Amino acid sequence: MHAKYKVPGGKLVTIDLEVDGDTIVGAHLSGDFFLEPDDLLEVMNRALHGLPTFSTHADIADAVTTALPADATLLGVNAAAVATVVRRALTGATGFSDYEWEYLSPEPLEPLTQMALDQVLTEQVASGERGPTLRLWEWAKPAVVIGSFQSVKNEVDMDNAKKYGLEVTRRISGGGAMFMELGTAVTYSLYAPTSLVAGMSFQESYAYLDDWVIQALIRLGIDAHYRPLNDIHSPTGKIGGAAQKRLGSGALLHHVTMAYDMDGDRMVEVLRIGREKLSDKGVASANKRVDPLRSHTGMSREEIMSHLAETFGSLYTLTSSTLSDTERDRATHLAHTKFATDEWFYRVP
Repeated sequence: MHAKYKVPGGKLVTIDLEVDGDTIVGAHLSGDFFLEPDDLLEVMNRALHGLPTFSTHADIADAVTTALPADATLLGVNAAAVATVVRRALTGATGFSDYEWEYLSPEPLEPLTQMALDQVLTEQVASGERGPTLRLWEWAKPAVVIGSFQSVKNEVDMDNAKKYGLEVTRRISGGGAMFMELGTAVTYSLYAPTSLVAGMSFQESYAYLDDWVIQALIRLGIDAHYRPLNDIHSPTGKIGGAAQKRLGSGALLHHVTMAYDMDGDRMVEVLRIGREKLSDKGVASANKRVDPLRSHTGMSREEIMSHLAETFGSLYTLTSSTLSDTERDRATHLAHTKFATDEWFYRVP
């Protein structure tokens, strides 16, 4: 059994396991990390010998931690990362490079269609009718998109949303509200088999799925990093946030919205972002928390989106694709029969 795991902000960890029945009988770690003293690699390998294949992530991490001597120095890797790569090997996890990714370039779509399309494309990947896909969004009209579990009345000032011409919709993933005036944000979705994140905690999967975009931002000269659970940050503020939905049928949706040139004052007129949400952010107002990509790069939004697609393509196989007639028809139907209904929108009043 073989697996790889890139530690967010760290190094690549690789494991080759030999299993006899329900027991690990051989373990061979490798990677571009740093260890001192030199025999730590074999210490960690021996710690994995004899562990049951049904060991939890915590069980594996504890076994490695217990085996490490007091003077152990690990750089770019830790016991939790070892546990993750072992669990990925045992669960048959896949990696980005195992797929030929499809690319859907930006196309202006109505907010309800955007919501429906995320569900449809995730289902298409689950059924095997579409390969893993990267989609960059474009908006036909301004919108506010609230998370699946957010309260409408607690999150959005509907009068101000109407005043500024913002359509308010609810998506299938959790997380916080997205404020989308035209040309002010960069949004992308990944649709992939859940095996891509097998063996990972939800927290690890967020950072793993967005590692490529962190690399893209760094290539633009932005000191970008991931802040758990689901935020992309620079030293001066939040650039974007991620959300995720996993289907029982075997596919996941992971999407991110990053601020390009957001009107923070208008955002706080529309979104009810209170002191409680900001209590651990170190700022007094939400508009001080947004750190737009335009100020970092001086690039147009279209140039940034092209750069994101080019970076993904430089790391993995990426081929241009288009929406099928079936996908469009399903999205149009779902937009009206689910996402436009009060039953869905007010599922949390």
